[in-house]
Amino acid sequence: MKYLAIVAAALTMSSPGLQQTEPEPLEPTPSPRQLAWQRLEYYAFVHFGPNTFTDREWGEGTESPETFLPTALDCRQWARVAKEAGMKGIILTAKHHDGFCLWPSKQSRHTVAQSRWKQGKGDVVRELSDACKEFGLEFGVYVSPWDRNHPKYGTPEYNDVFVATLTELLTGYGPIFEVWFDGANGEGPNGKRQEYDWPRFIATVRSLQPEAVIFSDAGPDVRWVGNEQGFAGETNWSLLNRDEFVPGTPRYRELTQGHENGSHWVPAECDVSIRPGWFYHPSEDGQVKSVQHLLGIYLLSVGRNANLLLNLPVDRRGLVHENDVGRLRELRKVLDTIFAHDLARGADVSASNARADGFSPARAVDGDPESYWATTNATRSAWLELRFPSPTPLNTVVLREPIRLGQRVKSFRVQAQVEGQWVLIGLGTTIGNKRIVTTDTVYATALRVGIEDSKACPLLSSVEVYAAPPTAFIDTPDRDFLDSLRVTLSSDDSRAEIRYTLDGAEPTQASPLYRGPFELRESATLKARAFRNGVGSLWPTEATFKKHDAASLKEPIHFARKPDDGLLCEVFEVSLQSLADFKGGQSTRKEVVSTPALGAQTRDEQFALRFSGVFLAPEDGLYAFSLTSDDGSRLWMHDELTVDNDGLHGPATRRAVVGLKAGYHPLRIEYFNGTGGRELKVEVVGPGGKKLGGPENWAH
Repeated sequence: MKYLAIVAAALTMSSPGLQQTEPEPLEPTPSPRQLAWQRLEYYAFVHFGPNTFTDREWGEGTESPETFLPTALDCRQWARVAKEAGMKGIILTAKHHDGFCLWPSKQSRHTVAQSRWKQGKGDVVRELSDACKEFGLEFGVYVSPWDRNHPKYGTPEYNDVFVATLTELLTGYGPIFEVWFDGANGEGPNGKRQEYDWPRFIATVRSLQPEAVIFSDAGPDVRWVGNEQGFAGETNWSLLNRDEFVPGTPRYRELTQGHENGSHWVPAECDVSIRPGWFYHPSEDGQVKSVQHLLGIYLLSVGRNANLLLNLPVDRRGLVHENDVGRLRELRKVLDTIFAHDLARGADVSASNARADGFSPARAVDGDPESYWATTNATRSAWLELRFPSPTPLNTVVLREPIRLGQRVKSFRVQAQVEGQWVLIGLGTTIGNKRIVTTDTVYATALRVGIEDSKACPLLSSVEVYAAPPTAFIDTPDRDFLDSLRVTLSSDDSRAEIRYTLDGAEPTQASPLYRGPFELRESATLKARAFRNGVGSLWPTEATFKKHDAASLKEPIHFARKPDDGLLCEVFEVSLQSLADFKGGQSTRKEVVSTPALGAQTRDEQFALRFSGVFLAPEDGLYAFSLTSDDGSRLWMHDELTVDNDGLHGPATRRAVVGLKAGYHPLRIEYFNGTGGRELKVEVVGPGGKKLGGPENWAH
């Protein structure tokens, strides 16, 4: 399936209804506050504090409050940007792990009151709360119970301090829509960890902000999705066996899918940053996620029955950076374009089964979120069909269940009638609040959504169908070549025409028409767009192709005897935020490993690995080295930094191509993990696309 193929399914009409009453709710069901939260779908996270100014992700609580000194802080700009982006609210890191409070808390001496900003008279929480009210946005607060500054952290008295801290936030700033609890629990300034009184913390929120949802790994209202990449599971139940989980749970991977027969309604929230880091780092100004990446996140979060919390790292001025603002505007334009015209409205609708007229299939396409198509009580599978007056291009289908009555659908399929034949264009499991199905463009005379299995009688409150503009794709995987390279383009719409340029210019309908594969013999910047009826792709597909000089291939080193198999792996127990700070020192363990991978470490967090040895290139040519890691990693070839994937981040991949002559080439790979998830994967692709990197390619 091509990338932007974002399909939709919809079907509606009626068959005789046997029951006129509303179906019984399938417990558990959402509370009113959970229903209100689910309708928001997309809102902003703002990480801002001393880390913004110290270039760190996790402060240690020892930084001076005077470090916090924004030069042009404007919370109205934050709110305006969020509103223009289509976001429905903002959640602020009012207190991160360093303990610094963005309001003048009476519970701490590590707050804005001790800073130089506004001579200690400022209150970021107040300014943002007021700005959200002005722009019609919901306001929420992130509060970390971990406090690396407070002297009482690690003692029973600290829970009293934290409750008092919560009370300040929840009574002084108006309505709060979400209280975001981070489950991190590290050591405080006295070297002790805190035993958090979660029942008391939750009761405090319930008492002071009864309409607010509470987020944590374990809810109780909203759960973490189990990753920081912004995606929910293909299967995503809003149900969870909640009492089995606590904040900071090691079973976080289960949170990505939830539990089909969970005891409580605890829907998922996807948190992800628009940049690699959560806090602002000047070095990341050029690393804002592409609009394609952000659209993919939207489809895999909101489009998989979760809400999307997109982080905006406010910069040292106190503003959302202009690069981030521009990307948010691009995403808003893309979403508005894709979902502009619902093809299901006005289509002829029918269904295999329905209750009475009040629940006819037409209810699923009437645009009313409160109405829905319902089947009879004993039904567990059914279909809904839309018929169009002529072959209609479509590639995006949106499905919704009326979740106030519970989540029911276990599996579904979407078919399109193309030239008289039914063609499968989508398969899925859960639906929930919203499910977005995408596919290559088809020209259909009818569309059928089939509910294959359901926990109770199937219900659909919405079936929407859209035709996103066509997308062009560069199918040639290589970006580097020695003599020549054959380039192939394609589109997710077989009837679209593809126009392209080789000089980096924006392709238009007047640009060269792609008629088939062509040869590149020089470096080029290729851009391509697909056009359907004069409407072009939402963005150009582009790639830079580089021709390498065969004379530049690196010479191998020579050994008096054949080197030993494997790489030397050294293990270090260190706390890092960047490999730039890694000085090596005394390792705690050394061993020879067959490949560069995790496994030799002596603990799960706060460690580093160093692999050293040689890579055996089997032939002359170009070699692509990829590092996927969580957190940071780097690869040096011939003592030159070749792949840089450094920093605190979730799983991310960086790649570089090196020209090598056949033989042994010295290399070094370093990796570190701070806290949380850990991953290291080294991949090598050689000439002709051969996958390398097995034990036979490493030696020392």
